[in-house]
Amino acid sequence: MLTLDRLRRAHSFLAHHALYPVLLSSALAATLFAGRIYLSRTITFAFLGWNLILAWVPYLLSLWADQLQRRYPRYWWGLFVPGALWLAFLPNAAYIVTDLGHLAERPPVPFWYDIGMLATFALTGLFLAVLSLRVMQRIVRHYTGSIVSWLFVLVVTGLSGLGVYLGRFLRWNSWDLLLNPRNVLADVAVRLADPLAYRQTFGVTFLFGALLFVSYLALTAREPA
Repeated sequence: MLTLDRLRRAHSFLAHHALYPVLLSSALAATLFAGRIYLSRTITFAFLGWNLILAWVPYLLSLWADQLQRRYPRYWWGLFVPGALWLAFLPNAAYIVTDLGHLAERPPVPFWYDIGMLATFALTGLFLAVLSLRVMQRIVRHYTGSIVSWLFVLVVTGLSGLGVYLGRFLRWNSWDLLLNPRNVLADVAVRLADPLAYRQTFGVTFLFGALLFVSYLALTAREPA
């Protein structure tokens, strides 16, 4: 009975955080990719699988943070590690949208098939980003209130837009923030110091930050964060 009760609680927790829909979306993406391999006998878009795995990381980190906060609500400092890791990996979820830039006619696979496959990966990444941000906003709101939690959302989506730029155009990875922070921050500082010379930086940051923010509003409009 104890095991059954634990399974029920785990199911309730995971269902509350929409695990099953994002698993289904990920399975659809993987199935479409497998179908493409069958049709083309190539693994042209193999990078999509790795990018999807990275998109899952912030979602799983947010579940870890949620469990810690619920079990030990007074020990807010214990959320620093999962929160910092979550913020570092969150841009990977929105990053998949930029993979749409790889669209091109690649016979024998129909163009429409690749559109649908890439769109499925991109939407799955956005779903994972939104769900993880919803969890983290709830935690922030628990400690600081609603207004600060929405400021948190604005800042995080902006930083995620910057992360997309750093990943797509400067080829930095999330773990470079740990392994090579000086050079990452140096690249950011150069662009902040002379914004007119790096218009692309601010354009990409704003575009993808705004996309994530609007997606968040649209997908969480009728439910609490």
